[in-house]
Amino acid sequence: MRQGQGHAPEGRDQQRSPRGDGAALRIEDYGLIGDCRTAALVGRNGSVDWLCWPRFDSAACLAALLGTPEHGRWTIAPADPAYRVGRSYRGDTMILETTFETEGGSFMVTDFMPIGEDRSSLVRIVEGLKGTPSIRMELLLRFDYGSSVPWVTQLPEKGGIVAIAGPNLVVLRSPMPLHGEHLATVAEFMVEPGERVPFVLSYGPSHLRPPIPLDAGQALADTEKFWLDWAGRCRVDGRQGAALLRSLLTLKALTFSETGGMVAAPTTSLPELIGGERNWDYRFCWLRDAALTLVALLAAGYQEEASAWRNWLHRSVAGSPEDLQIMYGLAGERRLTELEIPWLPGYRDSRPVRIGNAASVQLQLDVWGELVDALHLAREGGLDASTDAWDIQRAAVEHLEGIWQAPDDGIWEIRGARRHFTHSKIMAWVAFDRSIRDAEKYGFEAPLERWRVIRGEIHALVCELGFDKSIGSFTQTFGCRELDASLLLIPEVGFLPIEDPRVAGTIAAVERELVVDGFVRRYHTRTRADGLQPGEGVFLACSFWLVDAWQRQGREKEAHALIERLLALRNDLGLLSEEYDTERGEQTGNFPQAFSHLSLVRSALSLHLQMPARHLFSKAGAPGRGPGTPS
Repeated sequence: MRQGQGHAPEGRDQQRSPRGDGAALRIEDYGLIGDCRTAALVGRNGSVDWLCWPRFDSAACLAALLGTPEHGRWTIAPADPAYRVGRSYRGDTMILETTFETEGGSFMVTDFMPIGEDRSSLVRIVEGLKGTPSIRMELLLRFDYGSSVPWVTQLPEKGGIVAIAGPNLVVLRSPMPLHGEHLATVAEFMVEPGERVPFVLSYGPSHLRPPIPLDAGQALADTEKFWLDWAGRCRVDGRQGAALLRSLLTLKALTFSETGGMVAAPTTSLPELIGGERNWDYRFCWLRDAALTLVALLAAGYQEEASAWRNWLHRSVAGSPEDLQIMYGLAGERRLTELEIPWLPGYRDSRPVRIGNAASVQLQLDVWGELVDALHLAREGGLDASTDAWDIQRAAVEHLEGIWQAPDDGIWEIRGARRHFTHSKIMAWVAFDRSIRDAEKYGFEAPLERWRVIRGEIHALVCELGFDKSIGSFTQTFGCRELDASLLLIPEVGFLPIEDPRVAGTIAAVERELVVDGFVRRYHTRTRADGLQPGEGVFLACSFWLVDAWQRQGREKEAHALIERLLALRNDLGLLSEEYDTERGEQTGNFPQAFSHLSLVRSALSLHLQMPARHLFSKAGAPGRGPGTPS
């Protein structure tokens, strides 16, 4: 058995699996497979419980993750409920191998989604290893998030079935005899050692002919080559090199190849607190990830992917700057209307289940800074210095001139009253600072004197109203004493140098007030200022920000210790969600989460390089005082 090189430090996992009786798995019990257009979550019990077709943001046809088996799942597992299971990715790929051991023998299921096919498919190959175990395959397709039972017929050429509901068509092909059972498609069979049995599930529009048959063996070879070739382009190793590469592979799998956009996660409504209401749809592309994505891709040697992401950014934000959104659809769609789905009970009864995201219409001043910083880093990273990009940037900054003094909804997308968030003002400063730098370096036409004045005004205002001398720290909002982990980014974006005592005081305050069981909370939800019920886990990206802050302070030993504790939170496949519940000891939030993996990559790069990763491309975040940053 090959053992993946990019999974968690404990190696190939072996443990008793939950029975395939519909009991909810933990979030970390899932693995990710994908074809860079959509993705599926495969449980360690052999059940595919989440799949949206044909895109990440399409309606799910397998939605048991947010409900029950009756909302759609695809299981291949031992007929005997008493078994042991182990799994890993095949080397540096997104091909998942799960081994089941029973008294009657053992077999392996290889799960993957072929890359570059005309129609998207999910392939499962069952291979006998020892003995002759009895196996059961059961497919319950339920289109439109579990609400539509399809009409199922046999393929004309036999060897499979075709399921249709409205515009959707799915074909299942296999050499095994298939039969219907309680509105499910079932196969019961045994395998000999060395025998391979493929099951190929393919999607297509219902008004067209069914997808043509796929050679499962050839598709596996082609898919393995694709991922190994892609992983081979990574030019970073080091102490956390395996974890870094596994995160990069995960991020590639979350990329929509047709446009270059990257989804924040392939799931919706996985709760930030089990049983709570903080359940959001993350199947969209956030501008907040823009600069972080470019740093990760460029530093690791993925110029093509960085360029595709930058191009997606240009297209998505093109238009009137007053219409700038914090997030967009996979192709830059702007209407992301939020709805609740009442027929899904939610993951472990965490209601409501939401599709769409109302935060897309919020005012968040920090995204202007994120956008401009990303365009700046693209130029510094050698992608280009086009005048078209500058026109977009200048228009955005000129619009920011008129709104930066307004209260906003903040980086955490609060659903309470707008306030003057310190981080938002700092990122407004970033927008002016980077634009001034770009105009000076590349000779772009700009109202430099006016921008320099505004940059200085924002800096002075933040230092006056955003810093609380009584606690020696910057605060979440002007005039309050609450802390916010986003303040750890002050030296990262170059607003103040790491040596500044106000920065040191802020880092110390975060350590004192927001660190729980060694990890970092975003802020205290007890105030309910975000308009929601209190309670959530520690936020993994924020914990990586503390790694970065310690690295900048020269606290290398502490930084390495924290990143190792964070890496230990990954599941056996090296995957992270958005948050971690330290009391329950399990991952929470949408999974896997791009923001967590991007932050992991940046922290690992910084520790490997022994300097902040962004210094490879820009002096904007370098130690020392930048232009226009008065004391």
